[in-house]
Amino acid sequence: MLIAVERSKKAGVVVLKLGRSLYAIVALIVACTLLIGTLAEGQDSGTEEGWYFAGPVQRASVALGCGVVVAMGVIWLGWYWFRLAGAVASIARLFKEDQGHEGDTGPSVLGLLKLTEIDALRKVVGEYLEGRAARASEQTNQIKDLRIQIQLSQKREKNTEAIIYSIRDAVIVIDEYDKLLMANEAAGRLFDFDVRRSQHRPLSELIGRDRSQFAEFLSHSRKSRNQATRREIEFSEQGERRVHDCIVSCVYDQNQQVCGVVAVLHDITREKQIQQMKNDFVSHVSHELKTPLASITAYSEMLVDGEADDESTRREFCSVIQNQAQRLNRLIEDILNTSRIESGLIKVNKELVSLTMLIEEQLQMIRSYAEEKSIQVVGQKPIVFDRVYVDRDMMSQVIVNLLSNAVKYTSSGGSVKIETAVDEVASLVRVTVVDTGVGIPEDEIGHVFDKFYRVGANKKQAKGTGLGLNLVKEIVEKVHDGRVFVTSQVGVGSTFGFELPLATRESAPIA
Repeated sequence: MLIAVERSKKAGVVVLKLGRSLYAIVALIVACTLLIGTLAEGQDSGTEEGWYFAGPVQRASVALGCGVVVAMGVIWLGWYWFRLAGAVASIARLFKEDQGHEGDTGPSVLGLLKLTEIDALRKVVGEYLEGRAARASEQTNQIKDLRIQIQLSQKREKNTEAIIYSIRDAVIVIDEYDKLLMANEAAGRLFDFDVRRSQHRPLSELIGRDRSQFAEFLSHSRKSRNQATRREIEFSEQGERRVHDCIVSCVYDQNQQVCGVVAVLHDITREKQIQQMKNDFVSHVSHELKTPLASITAYSEMLVDGEADDESTRREFCSVIQNQAQRLNRLIEDILNTSRIESGLIKVNKELVSLTMLIEEQLQMIRSYAEEKSIQVVGQKPIVFDRVYVDRDMMSQVIVNLLSNAVKYTSSGGSVKIETAVDEVASLVRVTVVDTGVGIPEDEIGHVFDKFYRVGANKKQAKGTGLGLNLVKEIVEKVHDGRVFVTSQVGVGSTFGFELPLATRESAPIA
């Protein structure tokens, strides 16, 4: 291998010398040609007579110069031809030696020259391809990472949209130009616009002029860059005023610039109503508690002061105190029982009871109250097969509440009638209380059994807490698996009632 390398080096030196020799020969030939051409041109430019009369000295000088030049050219030409011949002989010798070593294991001179150039080219190309391959691999990995990030981003976006669309509250997202970016179905129903076709439209155009205060609120929050702002906003929906708790938050980009606003509207109309009913309840309960307490206090003080001179007056005072104490006790029991039933902590003792007999027992107490208002209370004869499996005390309270409520809202001179009917086919017993009272408006009938609810038009007719009928519903439906119902007509009267399953062998208590 080393011998072949030395051969290649020698061949390279010989080739270099050959090139230099060829260059010198070509240059000398060109110089001689130019000199001869110049002399010929000078001779042609004169005349034969001029040349002849130029003088022997001048002719001799020119002849001598030409001879010297020709002699030097011949010497230089011979010397370079000699070197060219040596270079050619050296190259021929190298090729001959190369042919003589064809059987060697090492490569030939020409082959080595070619392999050297090819190896250098292969090395350069290989390094370039390796660099490009590494760069391509790096870019491929980057593309894979970007695809994964895009997929994760799309998944997060879909999850975010799914969460927003599943929220029951209205959600609206606008950009920095107050145009809609996203909204869920609850928002579309609230503001009456198509969620899918309303994107990138100004919010003020979608919600209407009558709700412009909401759009102004969002715009103001965006401009003031508030992180979170809360306000109660009222909207009119189908003629009814609805109150919404609106929470608005700004969305910031990487440069901490506001790029949008998110608004969540929660309907708190029912909460407002409940809060108002609770306030009314506290007010009514306070009044209801104060009224019997005031009577008890007043009559007891009169007894202490000795203002009751005779036995009949003392009995009258004591009767008033007893009635007011019972009224106070019923009020407190209603409140406690309602709370116990709702929490499931009330103790139930069921037994076989005849509803007709139970009603007759409660009528005795209600008649004294009805006589004070000149109201006639009518019962009915006992029914043999009207037994039910109930808690006696609770069912007594149901009957008392229905009868007292009927007497309370019936004007003087009216009547209240209670009836019992048995449906053997359906295995039910039905109790109805019919009065000739003021009646209930049709749009409020569905709320009369709600807790704390009182008919607005009848509040001046009588005072109450709104717990009596609610307690009836809780006892009948939750404790005894029955059903309550009501029908009414304003100015004519109302019919309240309930149904209970008849007692059977399966429902009878085990001895």
